Amino acid sequence: MSGAEVGLALSVFLASAVEAVEALTIVMAVGQTRSWPSALSGSAAAAVTLAVVIAALGGALAKVPLDDLRIFVGALLLLIGLQWLRKAVLRAAGLKALHDERSAYEHEIAAARAAAPPPGRWDGYSFVVAFKGVLIEGLEVAIIVITFGANHHHVGIAAAAAGAAVAVVIAAGVAVRAPLARVPENTMKFAVGVLLCSFGVFWAGEGLGLSWPGGDAVLLLIIPATLAASLAAVMSLRRAATR
Repeated sequence: MSGAEVGLALSVFLASAVEAVEALTIVMAVGQTRSWPSALSGSAAAAVTLAVVIAALGGALAKVPLDDLRIFVGALLLLIGLQWLRKAVLRAAGLKALHDERSAYEHEIAAARAAAPPPGRWDGYSFVVAFKGVLIEGLEVAIIVITFGANHHHVGIAAAAAGAAVAVVIAAGVAVRAPLARVPENTMKFAVGVLLCSFGVFWAGEGLGLSWPGGDAVLLLIIPATLAASLAAVMSLRRAATR
């Protein structure tokens, strides 16, 4: 695998792991509180829906001219990456509350207990909440998988990285039987934001006809530069807040 492909797989893995942790929290809350079969059925239905979306859109994007595709992919990754990075910078600077998986789990349990009890063995509430949670958390991952993969015609690599991340998160959840509150989720989001922005700049530049010195190797400069700028933003915001 080339350096760009390794970076692609790492970015998708981290992004998928973050979203999988959040989806797992929702599924565990309704499963443990109300109905595991219904919650797991909703999760499976959402996973199938996401797989269909990735297969359909991935195939369609592969037919787009490469330069146009790189501009589109670069712009989309920049938009998603800046969204992740903005929240991560604000959290690191202490201006936004850190995401707390334990708190999110307790909130979902309270909502599940407050909902009307199921009339029979099948629990529509658990199915819908699990389906919606997995689908919403997974859609951004699906977009990242499609855009990363379509640019180098390696949707399979991106999808495999996403699948591996989901498998690791599920295995960890089964092992501890509790939400993964100790996962450094905020740090992972910071890293994902840096990687997505870096690849977005790189591919958008290629699509616009820019010839990067060293080819893919220039990412070894773009990624540290993006990280340094992000850390500088954190320090600046912290100083402003203390004033």
